Amino acid sequence: MRIATFFVFGLLAAGPSLQADIVTEASARACALVTLHTPPGPSRRAMALVQVSVYEAVNAISGRYRDGRLALGMHPEASMDAAVLAATRGALLDLLREDRAAVEAWYAEAMARIPEGAAKAAGAELGARAASGVLALRAEDGAQNPERYRPRTSPGVYVPTTMPAAPQWPDRKPWLLTTASQFRPGPPPSLTGEVWARDFNEVKALGGKASPKRSPEQTAVARFWEDNGSGIYFGVLRSAAESTGLDPTDTARLYAVAAMAMDDAIIAVFDAKYAYGFWRPLTAIRNGDQDGNADTEREPAWLPLIDTPMHPEYPCAHCILAASLAEVLEAAPFRGKVPVLATTSLVTPGIVRRWPTPAALVQEVADARVWAGVHYRNSTQVGEAMGRQVGRWAARVFREGVRP
Repeated sequence: MRIATFFVFGLLAAGPSLQADIVTEASARACALVTLHTPPGPSRRAMALVQVSVYEAVNAISGRYRDGRLALGMHPEASMDAAVLAATRGALLDLLREDRAAVEAWYAEAMARIPEGAAKAAGAELGARAASGVLALRAEDGAQNPERYRPRTSPGVYVPTTMPAAPQWPDRKPWLLTTASQFRPGPPPSLTGEVWARDFNEVKALGGKASPKRSPEQTAVARFWEDNGSGIYFGVLRSAAESTGLDPTDTARLYAVAAMAMDDAIIAVFDAKYAYGFWRPLTAIRNGDQDGNADTEREPAWLPLIDTPMHPEYPCAHCILAASLAEVLEAAPFRGKVPVLATTSLVTPGIVRRWPTPAALVQEVADARVWAGVHYRNSTQVGEAMGRQVGRWAARVFREGVRP
């Protein structure tokens, strides 16, 4: 994707003077590399591995919190900058094995800005240990399990042969949740009911490729949120951290908790998606005469505004991500400061969208997925509710200072 590549390399080229601190700088570089080389689902796991590694290293220097996962000891003598860079490098080298040269080039340039000495060496060693420790903890989390998706068909009957995304993700071990199904919702609405008819007709009217009822602004919002990579949400996270002046320890902790919450949210939503296997609007609207509902009318040539994601519809994944992040942001230690919430999209380069509150962000994401023609309103509401549950579970880290 040329637009995405141009945007990511532009982000990689951004100078350190644009960053609030070393944690934010390293996170931005890691997110850019992960976005360039990793599909959206696995990118959540990758960023969680990076951010948890960084937090473990930073907290071993400051000693502020007791919610670490590794026994790294206390290292107040170590350079925090070197530790952050080394932890980021260690995680990325394991995750991006085909592009280690880019990781090493960034690391060498960034480390060269730190004065030589015992503190730098201690920080580099600490960061490397943090990354290797976190990677070892998550080595058997199920991400490498072979996928065994079985297409539904009858013998001899053709079905589309593009494989769906991440069917093995429900088998992954969550970071904070007890199980992938901990917050699994009830089933989608009955096809013969009023909710289904309402949702069917809303997305049919507003989400069609050439819909005359969708406004230019609604189209712009839908296009913006066509980007489903990690960068769009980490942009929101960075804007919040930078605008509130968090110190490196609290910044690292915010990124780690948010990254774990969003990765758990993806595990949870794919658990529900593959448990229910609910059809997308593209399928439903072209088969509107077969759902047993007199209030849904088939449109044989209907197409959504954007390409339909390759996984089941229910619930909305974008919505669970946005809501889980919103809960973490609402629990974050901003100490009375109101965070700026803003981000950019790979799909609409140069456009920055902003929201006054986390709730406004969540609502826009939900609307965008309906206007894009890929989700039903009920699915956005269920996705938001799931995300709130996942985010609240993760936010206990902030309130209690210990892992759930």
